[in-house]
Amino acid sequence: MTRLSVNVNKIATLRNARGGSTPSVVEAAIRIQSFGAQGITVHPRPDQRHITTSDVLALRPVVTTEFNLEGYPSEAFIALVCAVCPEQVTLVPDPPDALTSNAGWDVIGHQERLTEILAVFRKNGIRTSLFTSTDLRQIEAAAQVGTDRIELYTEPYALDFQQKKPESALPFSRAATLAHGLGLGVNAGHDLNLDNLRHFAENVPYLEEVSIGHALISEALYLGLEKTVAAYLQCLSMDTNQTP
Repeated sequence: MTRLSVNVNKIATLRNARGGSTPSVVEAAIRIQSFGAQGITVHPRPDQRHITTSDVLALRPVVTTEFNLEGYPSEAFIALVCAVCPEQVTLVPDPPDALTSNAGWDVIGHQERLTEILAVFRKNGIRTSLFTSTDLRQIEAAAQVGTDRIELYTEPYALDFQQKKPESALPFSRAATLAHGLGLGVNAGHDLNLDNLRHFAENVPYLEEVSIGHALISEALYLGLEKTVAAYLQCLSMDTNQTP
């Protein structure tokens, strides 16, 4: 079964809109795990506009599943990750002022720097993942820099699926197959939702984990958090780690 990691950034966004401590990111993470999610993801940004450094520190002791820290590898982010020691760190190429992640790494162009950074995390016993496109050359480069996994950037899939293109998952299937063959684990995330997740999971082999935040928290406004987490888990309930 592919694991579900829930990104709780939007909980922090709602809290920060009013100030204070409600809703509680910590309480949300505890409940999301109790509802069956197998991980919690956060993406702290330099401007602290949603998840803050204090949130990351407060979440560490209560995340009993898998804690995934996502972010651009600035010196401050690297130091935070090494201090907290999450189970996984996912590196994204966003500049500090980006609204959200919108592209995978140019691993080829940043090969030397990524190799250095990944070595730091590996020394600290932290599993690493690089946010990538389905470009097979970039995935080959990801294997060379020493990452443990890649996270496939799935917005192109979501757009093609919405337009009912039958081949929407095909580039991701090819990318996952190559990554697996190179010894890399395969994660995925961005714009996956209850409409498109099952098709993606059924058609992309070797999928170990999906990270979902905006859509899941938005749908929870209508369904409730417990039912929404259950609905996402149901989308992933088939055996998705075999070649289709």
